[in-house]
Amino acid sequence: MLGSTHGTLTTDSRRARVIACGEQPSPVVHGRPADVDDLDVSGRPLYADVPDLDRFFRPGSVAVVGASDAEGRPNTGITRQLIAWAERVGARLHPVHPTRQSVFGIPCSPSLADLPEQVDLAVLLVGDPLPVIGELAEAKVKFAVAFASGFAETGAEGAAAQAHLAAAVRRAGLRLLGPNTNLNAFEEFRDDLDGPAIALITQSGHQGRPVFAMQELGVRLSHWAPTGNEADLETADFISYFSEQPEIGAIACYVEGLKDGRSFLLAADRAARRGVPVVAVKVGRTETGARTAASHTGKLTGADTVVDAAMRQYGVIRVDGLDELQDTAALLARARAPRAEGVVVYSISGGTGAHFADLATAAGLPLPHLSAPKQAELHQWIPEYLSVTNPVDNGGHPVGDWRGRKIIDAILADPEVGVLICPITGPFPPMSDKLAQDLVDAAEQTDKLVCVVWGSPVGTEAAYRETLLGSSKVATFRTFANCITAVRAYLDHHRFVAAYRSPFDEAPRTPSPSFRKTQALMRPGQQLSEHAAKQLLRAYGIRVPREQLVTSAAAAVRAASLVGYPVVMKASGAQIAHKTELGLVKIGLTSASQVRDAYRELTDIARYEGISLDGVLVCQMVERGVEMVVGVTHDELFGPTVTVGLGGVLVEVLRDAAVRVPPFGEDQARGMLGELRGRALLEGVRGGPPVDVEALIEVVMRVQRMALELGDDIAELDINPLMVLPRGQGAVALDALVVCR
Repeated sequence: MLGSTHGTLTTDSRRARVIACGEQPSPVVHGRPADVDDLDVSGRPLYADVPDLDRFFRPGSVAVVGASDAEGRPNTGITRQLIAWAERVGARLHPVHPTRQSVFGIPCSPSLADLPEQVDLAVLLVGDPLPVIGELAEAKVKFAVAFASGFAETGAEGAAAQAHLAAAVRRAGLRLLGPNTNLNAFEEFRDDLDGPAIALITQSGHQGRPVFAMQELGVRLSHWAPTGNEADLETADFISYFSEQPEIGAIACYVEGLKDGRSFLLAADRAARRGVPVVAVKVGRTETGARTAASHTGKLTGADTVVDAAMRQYGVIRVDGLDELQDTAALLARARAPRAEGVVVYSISGGTGAHFADLATAAGLPLPHLSAPKQAELHQWIPEYLSVTNPVDNGGHPVGDWRGRKIIDAILADPEVGVLICPITGPFPPMSDKLAQDLVDAAEQTDKLVCVVWGSPVGTEAAYRETLLGSSKVATFRTFANCITAVRAYLDHHRFVAAYRSPFDEAPRTPSPSFRKTQALMRPGQQLSEHAAKQLLRAYGIRVPREQLVTSAAAAVRAASLVGYPVVMKASGAQIAHKTELGLVKIGLTSASQVRDAYRELTDIARYEGISLDGVLVCQMVERGVEMVVGVTHDELFGPTVTVGLGGVLVEVLRDAAVRVPPFGEDQARGMLGELRGRALLEGVRGGPPVDVEALIEVVMRVQRMALELGDDIAELDINPLMVLPRGQGAVALDALVVCR
């Protein structure tokens, strides 16, 4: 059904269309087709579908299409590796080749139709996987892997070929990894390591190598998903699956581009609900990085500020380097939730402790001063002239005898302490050996986190290789920066999970009365006049000034007397984006003569500029407050996003803004204000009163409702300025710009 005479598609009809006929593949939730309660007001899923990937990672039977044992052929090495992998996971392997009787002594089937049993996984060693998809469907294969390249990573023609492949996969009812993937899923993982594991997801196999190599340092890995071009299975699918696996303590991702922003957020939401940390390197922070990523994987990188905000919103821990990815994921996978948030720095050198404490404090780690009784206790073993407030400096000598362990135990016994960090900048046997052993022994006896920074560039010392790395309780780092990054992520993650409430649970399922009121205002592909834009805001309960739209000087004078002097007069028309620059705003008018003159001047300018007006607005003048901007833009990856920041001219000068992807709650709206560099203006500066922050948050939430309900219809909404008045007096939208899609 059509929601207005202008042909705007209503939210109800969008939802019905998604459910009934599926322009895209019909949404699936909890393994069944989505119903109305599973979709938000715009017809998008509210819950992640978790693919059952058990038979992908642990299949009962595997077909290798294009298997070979001819020396010198690329497929031969791959076949050999797959045979070894199948033996490790207990799968029966069936080579498939039209001209071979056997491969490596294993009987070979000429086609998928001739397989002796139904297989769970087919590995396609063919140049073009598309012709094989139909055969996979007939054979009822559940999963397939395509290594072939030459798809979306090569440009428009390859992207079209990938789209055909994806459509064929959907019709076949199977799940495909790739194309342009590799053998990482079939690596050999160590099975002699204990504790929670890291699951690895990468779009570039080589970038996952450092994390995979951590097994040699005693860190357990359980899965590796090399997603490639993500024609079907994507990063989000694996996050959702891994977050449900009890043995996985953290998910480490190397992401070049997200296939679908909504799917990623739903997967991150599922991980947050389960308390499973997701640590990600996401390239594309710069224009160059984004361009390179697109050329490699053929996917949309997305505006990085939105990506960054969306990740924070759902607790995804974004790091910059592969070394940070390793260390942060390893710590989060293995460490228990903190008993307290206090961090104590303990060292044998005042200089080392002070240096580390400076960096940690600057990064936001809480370094509380130890209590007077605790300091007195430590001074039993540490000379009085040394500082034990935090950082704790033992002076060196106590490390070499029985006092060293006493000091460590005393610090860990403090109820305000949740993390002990000991930077050892270089080996100095035997003291460093004794210190390392004491830290490991203490870590075995406590449920608090013990971290060591081993600063030696050599890394062959027994204290490091055997003592520290031999412990599953001590988190060992090689640099100050990585330790601080990981500990901060550890504290942030557990704080986030403890307070997390999924915004999808509270997302509106049905349109509000406000939505229905606004349908007649929509003009597809056009910009609304200020008057119409303010009508839209008013329909959603956002306060605008007292004002009237007039079409004559006499009517302007009458309106001014009703609105109350002083007044502001503005030209109102759908073609006007920047009224001030064109001289189409007059402020501070205090008399009828000024109003008449202003009306004539505004209409003359519009006539001269060739601008069509729907009238002139005579508005209440609102002066005292802080100018903010609240708006909606449409991100190609995530859809509608909500922005709040300093408004007026400052919006372009300072670019001080925060962004969120709907849906979100009031806590996130409040967090947006906390991210602003100019947030002190809201609290009152230079004797000014604090402003009505609660009213500002209410406007943000109402704008979010507009984004959710009108997101498919609005390309851009800009309330600038939103005048936030002194506390208790509300907020007023002085101007608004709305561009329809």
